[in-house]
Amino acid sequence: MWIIREAKRLVVWLFHAIHTAWSLIAFVARFRNRALLLTDGRFVCHWKDRWPCLNDATATTGFDAHYIYHPAWAARRIFATTPEKHIDISSKLDFVTMLSAFLPVEFYDYRPANIALPGLRCCHADLMALPFENNSIKSLSCMHVVEHIGLERYGDPLDGQGDLKAIRELIRVLALGGSLYFVVPMGEMARIQYNAHRIYTYKQVLSYFGLLSLEDFAFITDDGEFIEKASEDTLVGSKYGCGCFHFIKKELL
Repeated sequence: MWIIREAKRLVVWLFHAIHTAWSLIAFVARFRNRALLLTDGRFVCHWKDRWPCLNDATATTGFDAHYIYHPAWAARRIFATTPEKHIDISSKLDFVTMLSAFLPVEFYDYRPANIALPGLRCCHADLMALPFENNSIKSLSCMHVVEHIGLERYGDPLDGQGDLKAIRELIRVLALGGSLYFVVPMGEMARIQYNAHRIYTYKQVLSYFGLLSLEDFAFITDDGEFIEKASEDTLVGSKYGCGCFHFIKKELL
């Protein structure tokens, strides 16, 4: 079975290699016609300044469905709740930078980002030992992050329970009545793709956050379809989708 799998990967690699070589040949041929770009004298166009973009002439604009839909999902819900401040743990930088244009945002990461913007504060934090008091955060997000904890991908130590420790910390610091926006890869079967990430089942996530109340669940399918009102049945047949959970803490620990 592994021979067939590796053969398929080799075929894909060869296809991309041939496509890239052909695109380079076509680029050189087109560059020879650059005189058409110089007719009005506004620019120079030298070979030394070349910057080949070989894969952008597509019929539609491509995008990573996981990383387009889940920040959009969270931003809409945060906007609807109008918190005084939002705290994010290690989610996408473009998410927190844009969110900070509308409300104060604190961004914490194991590898802090050196970003200077009004309304945004960037700090270091270890998700397995967050620097916040119990029940203190009203609006909190941690999206496409927990699945990495303890797999050594970002310089963190190997810890098979790292994701569970991180989840316990998120539950601990969330305030009574507070909202947690939590996103992880999901599928019909739980597995680890070392050292990239874990993939969770729907039941797993709910069991880990049993102390919180599920307010909303959205799902991004393997094919990139965004389902705003999803359920466990939505995951049938899924291998690598994306689950978006909005939890609320309704009881103190």
